[in-house]
Amino acid sequence: MPDVSVTHDYVAYLAAQPQYYTRISSPFGDVASQDNTPFDNKVTNPAANLGRVLFYDVRLSKNNSVSCASCHIQEHGFTDPKVLSDGFDGGKTGRHSMSLTNATYYQNRKFFWDERARTLEDQVLMPIQDGIEMGMNLFDLETKLGETSFYADLFTQAFGDEAITSERISKAMAQFIRSMVSYESKYDQAFAAGEWNNPNFASVFTEQEMLGLKLFSGFPGSERESLGCISCHQTSAHTMDQAHVNGLDANTSADQGAGNGFFKSPSLRNIGVGAPYMHDGRFATLDDVVEFYNSGIQRHPSLSPILTTNGQVGGPPVRMELTQEEKDALVAFMNALTDENFLTNPMFGTPFTLMTQPDSTGSE
Repeated sequence: MPDVSVTHDYVAYLAAQPQYYTRISSPFGDVASQDNTPFDNKVTNPAANLGRVLFYDVRLSKNNSVSCASCHIQEHGFTDPKVLSDGFDGGKTGRHSMSLTNATYYQNRKFFWDERARTLEDQVLMPIQDGIEMGMNLFDLETKLGETSFYADLFTQAFGDEAITSERISKAMAQFIRSMVSYESKYDQAFAAGEWNNPNFASVFTEQEMLGLKLFSGFPGSERESLGCISCHQTSAHTMDQAHVNGLDANTSADQGAGNGFFKSPSLRNIGVGAPYMHDGRFATLDDVVEFYNSGIQRHPSLSPILTTNGQVGGPPVRMELTQEEKDALVAFMNALTDENFLTNPMFGTPFTLMTQPDSTGSE
């Protein structure tokens, strides 16, 4: 059984988000407008606590071998250090597991690298039913959880009665994931050191991190023009504005993503612990990622205009000609987005121990 004697206050955690996350006049853009929380599934403590148990429960897989957390690991920013994740029967996922950090901030609401899920509520049920990932069908899952001793009480607390339905499973898990907001990194300490709309980065960042910040976002005082990274990785949540073609390949016929090579991207928060990178995990380090954007962008008919020399879709790829000092600075800045409190906070960790997970027959 999970330890449900300690419940967590997700509502208070979200309410404690700093003003540069919640104010429409935030200095790096309006984070609040990106919130994809639907009106009928706002985060509540009982449902988010239920979502946490479901997220870590291997019963959601056909043979009780993997959970959602098997591929989305807290200490890695809720992604997987493996290039491709392991499914319930030894198969491999088709793409690298996307980080769930700040998943609540993506304005168009769609999920997965290819945006095939219309909402987070849709997304959380798809891996459960996938023939490689978890191998369950929803009817069997409802029955299975109904036969598990502790779920009736958890569903009653969350929804008012003990009925276990796939819709309720979806809502609870989505609430838990939407509570995974990261706002206590070194980057955030700079805001705490100044005014909410005038962060004092100089008092917190090293000179190297300051250079990286200026290159990334064009923070005032930069001697070099911004590279425009923040044009796509927007706001202080560093979430993508929309799917883009970033020039990984000139020919994307092998994987068209959301169509014609467009791919969604996760928040850059905790990216320093989220290797490998890109939808196929092709880059092992942040240095590799920076070098790609520096010199390796490929021409593509739908290449994002931000990554072209003429500012037009499909134009010639930009070559940034960064010095090694500048490349190192960008990596240092991205590492300053690591939130150690988030990565170790028990409210996002497992409620189970190895001794309380079921065996392959489903016994507790």
